[in-house]
Amino acid sequence: MLSYDVSLARIDTHASVARCKDAQLPVDSDPAGRADAFNPAELLLAALGACMLKNIERVAPMLGFALRGVHITLHGERRDVPPGMQRIAYRVVVDTDESDQRLDLLHRNLQQFGTVYNTLAAATTIEGRIERGALPRRAEPDR
Repeated sequence: MLSYDVSLARIDTHASVARCKDAQLPVDSDPAGRADAFNPAELLLAALGACMLKNIERVAPMLGFALRGVHITLHGERRDVPPGMQRIAYRVVVDTDESDQRLDLLHRNLQQFGTVYNTLAAATTIEGRIERGALPRRAEPDR
């Protein structure tokens, strides 16, 4: 069984830091918000996106799936009572010459074998699509 360890520490009233292994990530723990750090909901969406990216890197060689790049956008909708993520939408753009059927196979693998994906899917609605395309320089999440 795999296990994971992360620690977080408050720096001051505006910031905190998350650490694991040799990495650290600034965390927005300021009630007023910060533009230069991920807040907890954004970290959750980033974890889902990272899960999908890692899964692509894992399954693409097993499937013999050729790709040049991947870009993922995510959008989360928060429910107030009780507080929680009500819905998550995503869009995965893959720069590839693979067939539509192979692209669908990659998508099914993302949905079936992702640890974070499956954990969140058990608790909220996750909807998304995968498509072929050129990678944007910087895209905002679909709404």
